[in-house]
Amino acid sequence: MVLVQSRLVGDSSVIEKTKAVSNTFHGLSGAKKGSVVVRFPPEPSGYLHIGHVKALLFNEKCKQEFKGELILRLDDTNPAKENAHFEHVIKEDIARLGIVPDKCTHSSDHFPMLLTMYTKTMRKEREGRQNNVNRSNTVDKNLQLWEEMKNGTKQGLKCCVRIKIDMKSNNGAMRDPTIYRCKPEEHVRTGLKYKVYPTYDFTCPIVDSVEGVTHALRTTEYHDRDDQYYFICDALGIRKPYIWDYARLNMTNTVMSKRKLTWFVDEGHVEGWDDPRLPTVRGVMRRGLTVEGLKQFIVAQGGSRSVVVMEWDKIWAFNRKVIDPIAPRLTALDTTSPLVSIELTDSINDHVSTVSLHPKNAEVGTKVVLKGKHLLLEQVDAAALKEGEIVTFVNWGNIKIGKIEKKGSLITKITASLQLDNTDYKKTTKVTWLGDVKEEAGKSIPVVTAEYDHIISKAIIGKDEDWKQFINFDSVHYKKMVGESAIKTLKKGDIIQIQRKGFYIVDQPYCPKSELISVETPLLLIAIPGGHTGKDNEKVQKNTSPSSVPAASPAGNGGLELYQKIETQGTLVRDLKAKDAKSQATKDAINALLELKKSYKEATGQDYKPGQPPAAAASSTTLQDSDITKQIESQGNVVRDLKAKDPKSQETKDAIAKLLDLKKKFKEATGSDYKPGATPVPPAQVSTPSGPAAERGESL
Repeated sequence: MVLVQSRLVGDSSVIEKTKAVSNTFHGLSGAKKGSVVVRFPPEPSGYLHIGHVKALLFNEKCKQEFKGELILRLDDTNPAKENAHFEHVIKEDIARLGIVPDKCTHSSDHFPMLLTMYTKTMRKEREGRQNNVNRSNTVDKNLQLWEEMKNGTKQGLKCCVRIKIDMKSNNGAMRDPTIYRCKPEEHVRTGLKYKVYPTYDFTCPIVDSVEGVTHALRTTEYHDRDDQYYFICDALGIRKPYIWDYARLNMTNTVMSKRKLTWFVDEGHVEGWDDPRLPTVRGVMRRGLTVEGLKQFIVAQGGSRSVVVMEWDKIWAFNRKVIDPIAPRLTALDTTSPLVSIELTDSINDHVSTVSLHPKNAEVGTKVVLKGKHLLLEQVDAAALKEGEIVTFVNWGNIKIGKIEKKGSLITKITASLQLDNTDYKKTTKVTWLGDVKEEAGKSIPVVTAEYDHIISKAIIGKDEDWKQFINFDSVHYKKMVGESAIKTLKKGDIIQIQRKGFYIVDQPYCPKSELISVETPLLLIAIPGGHTGKDNEKVQKNTSPSSVPAASPAGNGGLELYQKIETQGTLVRDLKAKDAKSQATKDAINALLELKKSYKEATGQDYKPGQPPAAAASSTTLQDSDITKQIESQGNVVRDLKAKDPKSQETKDAIAKLLDLKKKFKEATGSDYKPGATPVPPAQVSTPSGPAAERGESL
């Protein structure tokens, strides 16, 4: 490649840059209320992700704090990557976040000015008869090649323009950086008018100065380019904005690069740019992240310049605080196993009652619950019941369990009787249920839930590691349910809590049969991770010693053998996908893998999880009757009683602290969180990894 060199007149000494010292904008030098102008300059070559959101919100916050102005500048300096669609979705996403820029501009608005400014600089050197000290080309030769570039000739395509600064500089950004390249491609706004386009590094300081930007907020990855930024300003004799650095947002189990995200979309490994597994604004919002939750998370990061990698748990924990007080509580039952029919011995007819959609927020509204002689219960809940036990049926009251009928290991029917006068709910088992009524209005609604896992299996990928080796090709799982009739009115984007299961966002509303649609379309829900108190699949898989990994369920019924088969089949699937992801052999291998995982769940009662082989069958001695379990139950009753009297008293706070400490000890002893009514087993010793997992170097 022929290099065109031009000497920009000016002092190349390092400019003393002004940085904000504190984590807020109060220490921002030169910032005066009413006169601050900031800009958000995304390139329209992809969708915005949460890294962009941090930059956008920081600029918006700075604007608000100083009552200034925010410019949205589309940096359209690379016609090969940009198009009108990306520009449109960027503007839409900014609107979704509730941000309204004061002005929208394009870098291409300034193409004529940039060309004129550069050409004048070259001609000034020519008129001054200045020799090129470090390059052999004359100024006349450089101008000739510049014309070749502007005309997009064969010779021009071989050239680029570089600023002659200092090739011996310790700062790589100051070693004759490229500022113009020849690209005879059609631009989305200027068409074929130009054959040369400026680089971002050359455009940014000039347009910042021309558009009146007073403070350029940039991530620390641009720090080395700050000298170059100021060099260009000084060389052209233009006003220099202040630069304020802050740390970029890095997330575990995630790639932020547009190139990598585009690869996922183009290769069909995700549903599109709004796939819930992607960190795009549309992806995380489709998964249930609220604008308020996202803003709270970003603001909590502050203006620190320390580069850290954040866990997704934290962002979802902020989100949970936003949705928990307002999400309606609804009921749906998992139909993976046959539902259990409960027949009440009482003489009652089908009837309805109105209950609150939220136990602590009456403003959320009410719903109608259908009750009757016949009820439906999940198999897992029915299996935990005992004859003669008093059980609380949520949104109804206490019911006494009578005879439990079984067919093999499955419960087929339970007879029970109402105990509604008994209002003691403190120590009872709580279950959710559906009324099996005859009225059409009370019929249950089909529901499908989608639970997404990380699409990148490793928390932090090293610089020398191939990120494609850590793609999780089995990162979405669907589950069928039936829900109460109240869910039929839900709309796309509604956020709800399915009682005792978690939070969900409506991805596709329920659609009944009609004259136009012959098939009933189920309600499609996407599970919203719940932060540290939520889904296990959102927890970061850190490197741990074998003894610290909680064991899976006992390996009876061939569980360990199935686990090893899944490991082997998983390796086969990865190899086939690397060769041809869409071949029939790959599809067959994936189907075989899914069947193995299904068999594993039937044998062990748990989903397959990499790095957690099933433990050896536990002894009959459990921790159910241990002192710590009894202490937790007893302390829980103390906390409930104190909360009923005065939830904010110091005595209540001390009791809660003691309860949390007991639960922490329980987890240390069992390897799992304490759950009322569950039967924990002591953690088993996990064997040393072997086979495909060990060969891949995975930490179990």
